[in-house]
Amino acid sequence: MSNIAPSVLRQASRLAAAAPLRSARVLSRATTAAAVKTASASASRSYVTETKRNNADVQAEHAIKLDHREMEKQGLAISAQDGSSQHVSPMADVLSNAAVMDEGQRPIYLDMQATTPVDPRVLDAMMPYFTNVYGNPHSRTHAYGWETDKAVEEARKHIADLIGADPKEIIFTSGATESNNMSIKGVARFFSRSGKKKHIITSQTEHKCVLDSCRHLQDEGFEVTYLPVKSSGLIDMAELEAAIRPDTAIVSIMAVNNEIGVIQPLEEIGKLCRSKKVFFHTDAAQAVGKIPLDVNAMNIDLMSISSHKIYGPKGIGACYVRRRPRVRLDPIISGGGQERGLRSGTLAPPLVVGFGEACRIAKDEMPYDSKRIKYLSDRLLNGLLSMEHTSQNGDPKHFYPGCVNVSFAYVEGESLLMALKDIALSSGSACTSASLEPSYVLRALGNSDESAHSSIRFGIGRFTTEQEIDYVLKAVTERVGFLRELSPLWELVQEGIDLNTIQWSQH
Repeated sequence: MSNIAPSVLRQASRLAAAAPLRSARVLSRATTAAAVKTASASASRSYVTETKRNNADVQAEHAIKLDHREMEKQGLAISAQDGSSQHVSPMADVLSNAAVMDEGQRPIYLDMQATTPVDPRVLDAMMPYFTNVYGNPHSRTHAYGWETDKAVEEARKHIADLIGADPKEIIFTSGATESNNMSIKGVARFFSRSGKKKHIITSQTEHKCVLDSCRHLQDEGFEVTYLPVKSSGLIDMAELEAAIRPDTAIVSIMAVNNEIGVIQPLEEIGKLCRSKKVFFHTDAAQAVGKIPLDVNAMNIDLMSISSHKIYGPKGIGACYVRRRPRVRLDPIISGGGQERGLRSGTLAPPLVVGFGEACRIAKDEMPYDSKRIKYLSDRLLNGLLSMEHTSQNGDPKHFYPGCVNVSFAYVEGESLLMALKDIALSSGSACTSASLEPSYVLRALGNSDESAHSSIRFGIGRFTTEQEIDYVLKAVTERVGFLRELSPLWELVQEGIDLNTIQWSQH
């Protein structure tokens, strides 16, 4: 008995100690279950974060005002004896008119030549290929490969239909930059083997990737003619005809310029090249889905296309390569021989499907989109050109309305961009906007460095609203006026002095 008593006591003490822990666990489980139940009732699980209406809109009244207390906190304003605010620096006035980017607010987007938002219908078409339909489209032995291959071929047909081509002539690439490289380098290198054709023609206002591809070929021994453009941005057809030689392999002229929106006479160029038996390549990244294109009517042999310029995903593009008469080119990527052996590598079905859907929508809605963008463009352009000492860059009769490039004399473009922080704009190509050099496209038009530096590009797209255009007009008018007031040159111009007659002293 004496041995039993201590063991009974120990067991009783253990049970007593365990009771509070057990009750705490039960309470914890009950609390957790209640919390999970409440959470599941309040919000259902979703793969896409919920977006609310007007989440990215800029409230005009709020965007124009900068709180006085906030300026004082930043040291931008001091209070005068009469209670009004005096600004420490002239830029404080500019800042006082710039938007305050509070949480949930973003600038108005007017940079559609750099990229476009993905259309929600495109995203809907892509989603299944990220989750359930994940087969490799080049796998021919099972259903997973067959179903993605079918989707890829359907997308290929949508792209071909948009430009009047055969689906077999569409080669998927990573984007227009790769397509440009593949077209120019591929054709030139293929014909260089025979040693008969070592000459290439392009224009001075092409995209950087075209100009750099030509420079690389110059290092390989090719001759390149860089055609000048007229002050309107259009090429001179007589100069092009004179530049074509018996050893010319390819002519590369872009369809719509990415900085000034000028539309080149593709049909005339194609007809000339076909008559001279020279291949014609066009960089149509800014044109496909925005203006009507027909590769057969325009005698286009190679065409570069980009998905993210027409409300599709980034990272995918295409190159149209004519089959009859057949265009021969050396591939720049070797491997498994996909895409007719011209571009090896596994395709990304979600991106290809999104690209195809973007092209289908663009074809169906081109008449409506064109009419609406033209209306918004006219509204913006008329408002901007009503300001004194402003001018449009490029041919006013032959340009894509969604790309409006305007020079504001006596204002630095970079200063104006800083003052317009509530509007996403660009002073030129996104590929070269990090450089402080004046735009080579505007210089090719004959613009001075000052004019090129004072230019702003406005990009209008499918989702741009009339209210946004009105807000942009109001903001640009106010801030250009203020920045000009800061300029001593503007004061001289207002007094009627011709700045070209002034002799500046050296320091």
